[in-house]
Amino acid sequence: MPYASANAHVHFALHPDHQPAVIATTTGLTADAARSHLYDHGFRSTGPATMVLARIDLEEPHYTARAAEQLRLSGFTTEIDPALQEEIDTERTWANYSMPWCSRAEIREVGAAAQRIHDDIATGRLTIHLHADDGHTTVAVGSYTTGVRRHIHLHGENHLRQISTSYDTEAEAVAEFHRLYSVAVRPGPALLTDLEQAVRRLLMGTTLSTAEATSAPAAEPPVAEPGEHEAFLAALFYEDRQWERYRPSDETTIASHESLTVRVEFDHEARHRTDVAWTVAEYDGPVGERLWHATLTAGTPVPLIHTILQHLDAPTLTTAGHPDDVLHGAAWHPASHPARTTWAAPDRSIVFESTPHAVADRWTLYGGEDLDRAAWTIRLSAGVPYDLLAQLAGTAADLIPSPTRLSPKPLPAPARGLPATARPARPRSVTGPGQHT
Repeated sequence: MPYASANAHVHFALHPDHQPAVIATTTGLTADAARSHLYDHGFRSTGPATMVLARIDLEEPHYTARAAEQLRLSGFTTEIDPALQEEIDTERTWANYSMPWCSRAEIREVGAAAQRIHDDIATGRLTIHLHADDGHTTVAVGSYTTGVRRHIHLHGENHLRQISTSYDTEAEAVAEFHRLYSVAVRPGPALLTDLEQAVRRLLMGTTLSTAEATSAPAAEPPVAEPGEHEAFLAALFYEDRQWERYRPSDETTIASHESLTVRVEFDHEARHRTDVAWTVAEYDGPVGERLWHATLTAGTPVPLIHTILQHLDAPTLTTAGHPDDVLHGAAWHPASHPARTTWAAPDRSIVFESTPHAVADRWTLYGGEDLDRAAWTIRLSAGVPYDLLAQLAGTAADLIPSPTRLSPKPLPAPARGLPATARPARPRSVTGPGQHT
């Protein structure tokens, strides 16, 4: 039985830039109540009066129809644009669907399960430890961080991603993943698919406007030249002995700090701009829990790598307090979005992004105007110290010529015969047995 009349109107229409995503526009005295109902149906706010529904299973018309019906039952006035109504009335099918025995309802159930996994990863409820390419699709191992703790293997991408196996402990899940996929295993989550990137942009309200699309292009970001990373790695072991080298395979070098609380892995085969070249992790003791981790792709400028390793070798507290303070002093441009904050360099060639509700990618620093086409990327997890973030922000600011910069932060003085970016810092005094593998 319908509820008492609610003084709000909701208009549904296909998104102009990404279909079949749907935009809901709310008006009226009780629009906030209507927006609350829409949120429960998966819509997310992109403005004072607009919300968007964007899904990786492309079932937005179906779920919009359900949301509109519930709103009508609650007494709200709804209006569905004719083009969207046509999509609702048309039962679409997936070409070459990999499970042809499924009915349309079962296909929708598979997509809904994949959507829940996608949402759990995006919100940080599900942390991905490792991923691999099994020759056909992407596989991964992860753990749920809230609710009933489960440790799972995932198989597939987008609307086909499923939980394939569950384990009692993280150690068991990770060990079995290594056994199954061996040298194909890579740290952290896989890169977002094109569809996932498009959905994320829509939910954050960052689709390019016509004015932005036709504005002057950003300057070319600074990028490491071929061989620079190899030279920096060699210099890391050259003078001081606080880093110990391991070479478990031809393609991998591991640098272990003498404190046994820091582990750095370098992939000699990383060549493409999206390939992870460096994986860095810090622990709370020689055999303790991981505090935070970071990944850096092959084009990352060496000064940024140096800043991270120098902090790990001999952490020093910065007076900047927060990376935002450093970037503000360097005249970078801030922008706030519903789920994140970004700072763009004056020439837009580097962007520093924070996503407060994320776990794996809490902070992202990348070269270029668009993360989807970044020349290089540094991803840092939750738990990374603010003083390191401030130092990274300062180094990034130094990479960009800016006549309005306040109090520029110089790079460390070079060691004898080595470039400034390759000088190892003094070791910190930490003792204790044990080693991370």
